[in-house]
This record gives sequence, C-alpha cells and structure tokens, in this order.
Amino acid sequence: MDRIGKFQLRGVLGKGASGTVYLALDTFSGNTVALKVLDSEVVRNSGFERTNTAQFMNEASLAGKLKHPHIASILEASVNEDSGYIAIEYVPGGDLSQYTHPGRLLSPQNAIQIAFKCCGALDYAFRQGIVHRDIKPANILVVSGTNIKVADFGAAYLAKAPETQIADIGSPMYMSPEQIRGEPLGHHSDMFSLGVVLYQLFTGQKPFVASTLEELLAKILNEAPLAPSSHRPELSKEIDRILLRMIAKTPEQRYPTWADLALDIAKIGRLSVYESAIPDSDKFVALKKVRLLGHLDDAELWELVQKGRWSRVPTRTVIVREGETGRSLFFLGSGRVKVTKQGRLLNLLEAGECVGEMSYVKEGEIARQATVESMDDVLLAEFEPEALDEVSLKCRYQFSQALLHSLVDRLALADARLIQAG
Repeated sequence: MDRIGKFQLRGVLGKGASGTVYLALDTFSGNTVALKVLDSEVVRNSGFERTNTAQFMNEASLAGKLKHPHIASILEASVNEDSGYIAIEYVPGGDLSQYTHPGRLLSPQNAIQIAFKCCGALDYAFRQGIVHRDIKPANILVVSGTNIKVADFGAAYLAKAPETQIADIGSPMYMSPEQIRGEPLGHHSDMFSLGVVLYQLFTGQKPFVASTLEELLAKILNEAPLAPSSHRPELSKEIDRILLRMIAKTPEQRYPTWADLALDIAKIGRLSVYESAIPDSDKFVALKKVRLLGHLDDAELWELVQKGRWSRVPTRTVIVREGETGRSLFFLGSGRVKVTKQGRLLNLLEAGECVGEMSYVKEGEIARQATVESMDDVLLAEFEPEALDEVSLKCRYQFSQALLHSLVDRLALADARLIQAG
C-alpha cells in the first residue's frame, strides 16, 4: 500500500495500538502531513480493546475545530466502523522527550518559553470545552527552537460530545491524583500533568520514582516531590515555587486558571532590559495589554508576536523623527514616550498604546508628522504593512477594525484640543 485516497505514503513515523502513523503527501494541497491510519485487521481482532477505536474516533471528531498556533492542527478525517484515517499537521522536530534527560536539557530560559506556550494551548483547548487528559513529553511536538505544538487529543474529554466519554486513559507517570481516583477532571488535571512534564524538562528527573505501578500511584497521591533545584542548583526558587504548585495534590492548591499560571511563568522569564533577546512570553504579554488589540483572540495575538520586529529602546531615544519617511506602526509594550511637533508637546503615551497609524494606513512613503521619543526604557513592537499582510484574514480584519477605531478616537481628541486652544 503506497496510497490512501489523495495521500501518497512516504514512510512510517510510528505504530500504535489501533494502527500506523505515516509520513504522507497530500497530493491536492502539496502539504506534508502525519496520517494516522486505523488498521482494520487489528480492529476486527476479538482481543482488540475497543477503547483504542474510541480514542481514534474522539480525535477524528476534532478535525478542523482546534485552531491555535501551539496545537497541531487536525486537518481532516474519514472514519467508518473498522477503518479510516486522520490527517494531522506534520511537525518535524520530534517531541519533548528528547529534552528530558540529563545531558540534553534546554536552558531554563528556553524551558520557560515552552512552558508559557503550553499554557496558552491548553487554555485555548479548555475554553473550547476540552481537557486533554494525556499530557506527556511525547504529546508535545517541537517545531523548532522553543516553538511547540500540543498533539494527540485521542484521550481528550469533550464537554460538548453527545456520548459518554471514554475513561481509564492517560499515562500513569503523568496522571493527576484526581485522575488516579477516577474523579471528574477539569483543567487542573492537565495542569498537574504539564507540571510533571516541566519538572522533567527543567531537571532531567522524574518527580515520582517507583519500581512498580502501585508504588508510583501511591507516591503521586501521597508523596511530596523534591524541589527541582535540588536536582539542578542553577534553577531559581521561583521555578521551584511554580512547578511544585502545579503538581500540588489537590486542584485547589494549584493555579486557579491557565492565565494565572502563564503570567507567573512570564514574570520569571523576563530578561534584563539591556539584553537583545526578547522572549516570546514578554511579547505576548505586551500585546495582550494593548487596548486596541482587545478584540483579537490569543491565536491572533500569537500571529502578531511572530510578525513584529521587537526591540528594547533605552530612555531618551528617538523612535520616529519628524520629516523622515516610513510606514511602520509601533506598539508600546512597556514604558512611556512623548510625541512632539516642531518642539511642541502633543501627547504622552504609555504602555498599551500605538504610534504611526497615519503613516501605516496611507499608501506609499510619506513624511512623519511628529517626533516620538522614549521617556523610559521601552519595549517596542514594530510592524511593517507587508508583514501584517501575511497574517490570517480574520486577524487582518480585526486588526484593521481596531486601527480605524483608534484613528477616530485620536482625531476626536485633536479636534477637542483645537477647540480648547481657540
């Protein structure tokens, strides 16, 4: 067999209980995909666990429904009683398992960025009514660097599903205490599982070590793990605090929401203002604070994070000079700037505001009408029109609408000031 429908099979990526995962070419789109194929002979075997088929069907039902930059897209599915396939976005960099062993550990800063992005992905899924229930290193795929995608939603609990959900699933090492006890699961269970993954990612060690399954489950239920810094002394006490809170024994002891956890992770991930590298978590948090972008969802904000040119600007630095040409639009992630024209103060702007709307909206190179200078150290995001043309249509529409509203507000403010001056 070298072809399934429109998919040309290129090689085997892996085998599971219910079938095989192939590297395949979608001959219609030209895209490379990971194709999960349900093995009909295995399914017909009387000894086959029906749970495996249910998990396959569960994941197939999510085709086209999860759209987030840090979730592997389930592109399409075709399933009948004893055969079928699921086409999933192919992610080439392996999974996080490769970075959970001593000698292959990532830097704490890179691990922090991965942790932040996992939070965003699982928060998005939870807001769609989905609890993953099988978070482990093998289910977090690496695109490149710190860019990851959460995958394999076969075990997920779907709040909107019409049928009873499958139970008794998950990987024992990463199960939360409430999952072991068979209790109803919410986002706190995924938070515990992610905490175990991150413990390994930061230390190269497992938080709970046992020689038998019974002993392992007992330790997860009752034993407090060692602080991560006891395995890797360079880790800060803040990392200890966050990871140990994630793997606390009860949901109430963990973070109330994914957003609370993500913000705590972002705080410890911030670099010195004088360093050139700016972590993606700082960029995302900065755009999240921009009032103008309030109608964009997290997936759209992540698109902007990747399209911006980011910099840290020292105090008393000219960002835009009156009379010079340029079409860039700027957002202030932190700090303050002053806007002047011919030496006269026009405005003071703070974090969350933007400058350069008029030049951005007008086609062609035009002269800037005012000078913008930093009053503090400023985190700055610069967007060229060409870069924003590459974002999704929905993101571009929301962005354009927000920009028009901002222009109307600025013009109204200018009119009011002219009236006062007259």
